[in-house]
Amino acid sequence: MKLFSPILAGATISERLIACAGAFVAIALTAAAGLLFPAPSPLVVAPIGASAVLIFAVPTSPLAQPWPVIGGNVISACVGLCVAWAVPDVTLAAALAVALAIAVMSVTRSLHPPGGAVALTAALGGSAVAKWGSLFPLIPVGLNSLALVALGVAFHALSRRSYPHRAARTELNRLPNGSAQPFSAADIDEALAQMGETFDIARDDLDRLLQYAEANAARRQARTS
Repeated sequence: MKLFSPILAGATISERLIACAGAFVAIALTAAAGLLFPAPSPLVVAPIGASAVLIFAVPTSPLAQPWPVIGGNVISACVGLCVAWAVPDVTLAAALAVALAIAVMSVTRSLHPPGGAVALTAALGGSAVAKWGSLFPLIPVGLNSLALVALGVAFHALSRRSYPHRAARTELNRLPNGSAQPFSAADIDEALAQMGETFDIARDDLDRLLQYAEANAARRQARTS
């Protein structure tokens, strides 16, 4: 059964049920918002489902914050359309759209994984792209993204969760009597550079986590000394 254990720290059944409820309501209302515009079916694009997973299941993730969701999706849609217009080969256009979307999102600090799917959707075309043409990044992508973020803010406020996420400032006791050198921000940055990996946790939250670990070590040392 360990195979089915949560892969994210802090994940519990109650948290996941709340995420499911939030995603259900948000996607339903996001699709309903599309009824403001004439369309033969609910005006919602598939990648928004992936955005909902991030907003409601991992709202602390830097990739799930409002600017990455809105900016990443809209920018990626623009990239996908531009590539589709410039590159006639569908296979090359699809690959180039996703690659360029990652590059542009990175430069604009709006990296959002579903943005890759949005770019791919725009590059490959389809009924929604054909219907809205150059407006596709705004309708339905921008509309969906704005509605999803607004609903995420409201839902997390009601459930007393931080979204947009802001790491809480916590002052904790350092190790007693200078018995060990505490972590510094530079130490954490150096450790991250040494690891050479990207973690799905905000830099401030990582700092706070290490502060708690440091304080726990201090208490354990005080008890055993």
